[in-house]
Amino acid sequence: MRTTMPNKGNGKKRGTRRVSLIVRWVSIVALTIAVSFLVFCGVVFNTVKQESLTQQKDVSNEVVTTLRKRLVGIDRELEITSVIQQLSPDTQRLLNGGPTIPNDQSSNKSSVFSDSVLTTITNPDVTVAIYNLRDEIVFHNGDTAPKLVKFSGSKKTVVKDDKKGQSVLYVYQEVRNRTSGKLTGYIVVKNVMTSYNRLIHRTVRVMAWLSCLGILAAIIVSYVVVRNVVKPIKIMSKVAREVNEDPNSSVRIPELHRNDELEELGLSFNRMLDRMQKYIEQQKQFVSDVSHELRTPVAVIEGHLSMLKRWGKDDPQILEESIDASISEAERMKHLIQEMLDLTRAEQISVHYPNAITEPMEVLTRVVGDMAMVHPDFEIHLEVSDLDPETKIQIYQGHLEQLLIILIDNGIKYSTDRKEITVSAGQAGSECQIVVQDYGEGISDEDKKKIFNRFYRVDKARTREKGGNGLGLSIAQKLVESYHGKISVESVLGQGSQFRITFPVLSESDVKRLKARQAAQEATGGQGNALPGLQSQDAGKQE
Repeated sequence: MRTTMPNKGNGKKRGTRRVSLIVRWVSIVALTIAVSFLVFCGVVFNTVKQESLTQQKDVSNEVVTTLRKRLVGIDRELEITSVIQQLSPDTQRLLNGGPTIPNDQSSNKSSVFSDSVLTTITNPDVTVAIYNLRDEIVFHNGDTAPKLVKFSGSKKTVVKDDKKGQSVLYVYQEVRNRTSGKLTGYIVVKNVMTSYNRLIHRTVRVMAWLSCLGILAAIIVSYVVVRNVVKPIKIMSKVAREVNEDPNSSVRIPELHRNDELEELGLSFNRMLDRMQKYIEQQKQFVSDVSHELRTPVAVIEGHLSMLKRWGKDDPQILEESIDASISEAERMKHLIQEMLDLTRAEQISVHYPNAITEPMEVLTRVVGDMAMVHPDFEIHLEVSDLDPETKIQIYQGHLEQLLIILIDNGIKYSTDRKEITVSAGQAGSECQIVVQDYGEGISDEDKKKIFNRFYRVDKARTREKGGNGLGLSIAQKLVESYHGKISVESVLGQGSQFRITFPVLSESDVKRLKARQAAQEATGGQGNALPGLQSQDAGKQE
């Protein structure tokens, strides 16, 4: 049998270890900048190094070339005497310990400043050694002569590091007779490259300091930038946690004043929370309304059934009355539940019918004709001379029918002696207006502010007699507002009421856009008409 070991410590669940987003982003940004900076420094350093080394090679090659030109005239193996004879008088005097500048410059045809050999061998960085074929030194200008090493070809250039880590340049050159091409000796030039090594060391130090400063600056800059980006995300996360703990919380993301995608995300997040809480309130309202409105019919049915159980079942008249009353209350409950479902669906139109398009002319003609047939004792007129038959509005066809039925039925139920309903429609600019005019009781100014509220009735007793539950106009208002329209009422007591509905008219581009969205939604398996059209026709006037 397996046993589960309890957690040690304070007994809390150990959460997943996480790394701060700031740390991650700063590390990535700083590392990227640092690598880029180091690569740049490396390219600059190599460029400086190669250029400086090329200059030092040119100096050493110039020394080799100058000496070689003086020695190519010797036709036998190099010896001290033959080499000295080929060097200038100033060079020989210098080797003998004489002064650098001769005492009698006027008698000397080759002065120190025109002696190319003297100029080359007096360079403090350059040490020259001339070897014969027996590897014997026949000439050198320093305390320590550079050694001769075996090499292939006529010339070899090598850069080595000495014991102190300084770079030293060696050039090895064969010496051959100008005429016969016979090998007579070798020239070895050692260049300690003092200026080159100093430049490289200084460059390395400067690059190291710049790299440190650059990396530090990159970390600071990236931290400031990333913190500025992450700060709104932290605010959103905090708000999300609070709303998760309390779905009814009114906390929202404050204005970020950024004018970028994060601010747009914050606004979208707030709209999402508002919509979520709206649905929560709708659910609460639905439950509250159901419990409140169903209490009375349930109590009535329960009362009749209790009476029948006690003594009423033996009385045929009481039995008949109780059964009729129970059926009536059950029927009213059925209509009430249907209307409340219709109201809930009307509040979710934007989810289920976002791309619906309807031509109001065709719907108006059909609905008015149907209502006139159902109510032959009423005169129901249709006036659409100001409406273009091609006018299109954004609404599901079944919902526009539902709206017209609610308003026409509302006018019929509350008509008085003048049994007449007028339905008119027209287009004013970019708006389509539909007006339903009745000539009934009218509505007071005080009641006009409340008629769109749920279950509101001006005369509850008369409304119940006529089958109304006080939800019709609430459904109509929710339908109109869900499709970005407006509904209003004008009424005079004793003269009737006029309900006006206004919808934006769709342009050709709007129609194409909505059709394209609907086609794309259907192609991806999205729901086009997820909910059935609202079916309730027994809306009841809420006056």
